[in-house]
Amino acid sequence: MNDKRKTEQEAAERPVAPIPQRALDWTLRVWRPAGTAVIVALALLLTSHVINGKNGLSVWHQKRAEDQQLQREIKDLQDENARLKDHVEHLKTDPEAIEREARVKLHYAKPGEVIVALPESNQTQPAPAAK
Repeated sequence: MNDKRKTEQEAAERPVAPIPQRALDWTLRVWRPAGTAVIVALALLLTSHVINGKNGLSVWHQKRAEDQQLQREIKDLQDENARLKDHVEHLKTDPEAIEREARVKLHYAKPGEVIVALPESNQTQPAPAAK
């Protein structure tokens, strides 16, 4: 109890700081946590923008998947183009290939040959019943 009275007396005897000094002390005490809260909020907003923004991570992942799909399509088309170039070159140089192509696709025949065209059927015929 005696210690408590001494502390109160010492506080009463201490000179009171002027109002500007007290305001400055209060501002320093309040601004530090407030500034920390503002910085944390800005960091959260920046993180949200980086992930979900116009050019964020989610859009980047979509664009990356689209790019990979387009690269596969380009490679497939380049392979098909190379195959067709080889086929054209083969047709230019090999008379038998030209003849084979004319017979199969254009249904050409040599003199004296007869071409028989059968209808294409996707269904299989049932087997005849045994007696």
